[in-house]
Amino acid sequence: MTRISGETALGLAWIIALVASLAVLFIGEVLGQTPCVLCWFQRAFMFPLAIVLGLGLWWQDQKVGRYGIVLALGGAVVALWHMGLYVGIIPESIKPCTETGPSCTDDNQLVFGIPIPLMALAAFIIIGLLSALSLKETHK
Repeated sequence: MTRISGETALGLAWIIALVASLAVLFIGEVLGQTPCVLCWFQRAFMFPLAIVLGLGLWWQDQKVGRYGIVLALGGAVVALWHMGLYVGIIPESIKPCTETGPSCTDDNQLVFGIPIPLMALAAFIIIGLLSALSLKETHK
């Protein structure tokens, strides 16, 4: 079984965070789709991931994965809540997006037929796992 190095795991986590950050900027700024409230909260976790993990790679900080885990966990919680609203598990009475701005649950939450909160949740989970994997090597 081939194991990836901590630096490779961290590099993959950074690439995912960077691509996700650039993708939501493209969706918002180029396609003109205004993000809902929960999307803004998810961005608040994803954007720093791209910066922190990138700087950790640049500075060769073998323990930067700790911050990746924490930020990814926070973002995953928000994305999971958003997904619960989107699929109808969480009641509409506690939707944060109904007062102002775009809806958290309508068709503007789809890209290529895939819900944005699901893509965000998957990205946060993968980034968190890769960040944790990057730490395994430092404790030998």
